[in-house]
Amino acid sequence: MNLWEKIKKIFQKDKNFFPPLKQKNGRKTKIFVGVSGGVDSSVSALLLKEIGYEVEGVFFKKFTLDKEKCQREKKDAEKICQQLGIPFHFLDLEKDYKEKILSYFIETYRIGKTPNPDIFCNREIKFGAFQKWAFENGADYIATGHYAQNIFDKKKNLHFLKMGKDKNKDQSYFLSMLRQEQLAKSIFPLGNLEKPKVRKIAEKNNLITAEKKDSQGICFLGEKINLKDFLKEYILEKKGKVLNLKGEEIGEHDGVVFYTIGERHGFGIFPEKKTPNMPRIFVVKKDIKNNILVVGSFDDLKKINQKEEKKEIIFSKQNWISEELDFSKKYLGRVRYRGELIPVKLSYSGPQYLCRSEVCVEDALLDEKIKATFDKPHKFVASGQIVVFYENEVCLGGGVIE
Repeated sequence: MNLWEKIKKIFQKDKNFFPPLKQKNGRKTKIFVGVSGGVDSSVSALLLKEIGYEVEGVFFKKFTLDKEKCQREKKDAEKICQQLGIPFHFLDLEKDYKEKILSYFIETYRIGKTPNPDIFCNREIKFGAFQKWAFENGADYIATGHYAQNIFDKKKNLHFLKMGKDKNKDQSYFLSMLRQEQLAKSIFPLGNLEKPKVRKIAEKNNLITAEKKDSQGICFLGEKINLKDFLKEYILEKKGKVLNLKGEEIGEHDGVVFYTIGERHGFGIFPEKKTPNMPRIFVVKKDIKNNILVVGSFDDLKKINQKEEKKEIIFSKQNWISEELDFSKKYLGRVRYRGELIPVKLSYSGPQYLCRSEVCVEDALLDEKIKATFDKPHKFVASGQIVVFYENEVCLGGGVIE
């Protein structure tokens, strides 16, 4: 059995969603693949073409400060499309990204919270603006290189978001804010595969991205731009006090919103407060209202973090992907990508059930606050981050931590 026969057998056996090869009018199903210039999207396009779909590649430009990296990725994406013999499109979504993601990112930091731009980029850009453009230009579906599974239940006529087979690469957390109508038109070809297998497929087919490293960090900053320097272009500096745990003023900072818990650079300690035996100093607390940083040793940081571990989390701005949420059940929840999945009970003063957005009679319910009580505490819970819930391996959705 050759490689493609093995791959097709995997697809046929698993329930990961793939549409029919042909539409009702007899023409081939057309899929636009978001090609980023990386190995995952490259193999996604390759697999879909080999299965028999009509495939086109789309590189969409988002806002980025690393213009050189963007050009390199565009060239790699174009070369991959040439290798595969599929059409290549360039789509400029920089304006959409600035309006929908960058503004959210900056405003969240401005009020002292921690944003998660990747999650909202998926909903608003990859599965929003890109998906809309794709349909307007002849696509039947879009596909991306995410490690997640899209399971279609014919009886319920619903799509369910399931973890990818590769649990080390599973990206369902980042897709937790997708809506049912977005999932219904999306394909995740890598959902059944593990990363080493994806690399192997790329190598066997001599793809130029086979050994390319995965991107890290905040995508639009690149590797050369410091987050604090970037934020200072948009948020005015506001000098404030640096206090020790005794409440004594020992230094000055540029604005509490520019710092994160655990950081040990960027704030100043007055020369007269420095001693020869002074340990390394870290940010251990932030007082947003009064623009104050509290600093201490690494041991102080560990002790305070242990005290501030949270078993109860309040969240709002919810998104539920498929079936209605049952408050009598116990689910699993995590507060960060690859964070520990901890059993959780949800409570809400309203109805016993809370349904997904497009079938809710009253959408205002989705802005209500819900309490999540975990069996054991989460570490490093940040306001503004996303809490995501699962039933077994199915991602139910989540919300923004208050």
